Amino acid sequence: MATAGFSLIPNANPTDARVREEILANPGFGRFFTDHMAHVRWTASDGWHNAEVRPYGPLTLDPAASVLHYAQEIFEGIKAYRHADGSVWSFRPEKNAARFRASARRLALPELDTETFIGSLKALVAQDIGWVPTPGSEADESSLYLRPFMIASEKFLGVRPSKEVDYYVIASPVASYFKGGIKPVSIWLSSTYNRAAPGGTGFAKCGGNYAASLAAQKEAEAHQCDQVAFLDAVENKWVEELGGMNLFFVFKDGRIVTPALTGTILEGVTRDSVLQLAKDAGLKPEERPISIDEWREGAASGEISEVFACGTAAVITPVGQLVGENERITCTAENGGEVGRSLRKQLLDIQYGRSEDTHGWLTRLA
Repeated sequence: MATAGFSLIPNANPTDARVREEILANPGFGRFFTDHMAHVRWTASDGWHNAEVRPYGPLTLDPAASVLHYAQEIFEGIKAYRHADGSVWSFRPEKNAARFRASARRLALPELDTETFIGSLKALVAQDIGWVPTPGSEADESSLYLRPFMIASEKFLGVRPSKEVDYYVIASPVASYFKGGIKPVSIWLSSTYNRAAPGGTGFAKCGGNYAASLAAQKEAEAHQCDQVAFLDAVENKWVEELGGMNLFFVFKDGRIVTPALTGTILEGVTRDSVLQLAKDAGLKPEERPISIDEWREGAASGEISEVFACGTAAVITPVGQLVGENERITCTAENGGEVGRSLRKQLLDIQYGRSEDTHGWLTRLA
């Protein structure tokens, strides 16, 4: 048996240790994958069953599998961090488990309990612990990225919730999300596309939200921007989030503002952690609507001293410029901004075990 009640089917042809070390020396992001994956099956008749860790490899899906036609799927993103003593930890996985259940409810998928969710992470990491990078320095932000996902796999054509579902976890060693290190990024302000609407799936972590952002991302790249920012779909004036990250605005009077969760914004784990760390640091965190006009005027007057985006993959990334059809707004100095830099270091120091985890955010995986 593998960890946490997951049976083990070992990979008969694991990656050669020398090849694995070469990959870990320069993993990039999302390019390489470990030797195993976790899997749990669900059916309407039997519920969750057959928890296992098995060799990583292609999935067999019927051409009529409902996920291919009706996009009934969700996913999460979590990192496993190697500490100095060799142990491996994750950061607030119970929050990911709760969000996974919320996403499942919105997409009419079965809910997976926290114990099985975290157990799947432990089972996979225990088997593929050699794939967890060992950072060479504080500047080395390598980790093992864990991707839990759930897909509707029943063979049928018809618009209804699937009666057969498969849950998987795959893992990929990663370096920093942005190539070239941390530096202010340029953000394109989309005036053509919206990411989500009230009553939709904006708060759920499902592929459709990301697919809907890709046309706007292409538009951003055409204007030499790194990411795209979306406004609300009703008034087209309220700032929501980027294609895959939450936004924060630092005011010179010590306020730090992030758009309120209104059902159209993803409830980011990093976002929630930044709010707590900002409060710990004596700043004044606020969750409230912030308009594009307030962003413009605050940046122009200096009232907004810096802007940053945050998420599991990129941690905290300064926003240097907001670019629109006929405007270019400077948001953060080239040095990346003092507040964002400080919060980023605090967050990483907790995740890598370099400072005390006073909030009980870390869960040991191996």
